[in-house]
Amino acid sequence: QVQLAEAGGGLVQAGGSLRLSCTASQPTSGPHTTIKSMGWYRQAPGKEREFVACISLNIGATHYADFAEGRFIISRDNDKNTIDLQMNSLKSEDTALYYCAADPPGGPIWSLQAMESGGSWGQGTQVTVSS
Repeated sequence: QVQLAEAGGGLVQAGGSLRLSCTASQPTSGPHTTIKSMGWYRQAPGKEREFVACISLNIGATHYADFAEGRFIISRDNDKNTIDLQMNSLKSEDTALYYCAADPPGGPIWSLQAMESGGSWGQGTQVTVSS
């Protein structure tokens, strides 16, 4: 499995912005890559982990959860083996531990069931939005 390392979490006031980054231990492009897509999940206290956004590493196609559409932007930099999540207009309900994810072998990355069956996870970075 690929190793993932997140960075960029922190405390921000409601309405503010944060940018998260995730670096993969393997190439995200080229003939040696085994990763097709990467993305982000989040988990708030007492709630189930939920999908946020993902991006295909070859063509850059993106997919967002409804709550992220229009506020969050996911991007990739294959030269650095990284993906970023730019989060704007943050709300208190965005407070959660944010996890970087890489595609599981048996299903789409936006499927929590597939991710829990074999996807790769980072350790998580805390995002706290104060109201």
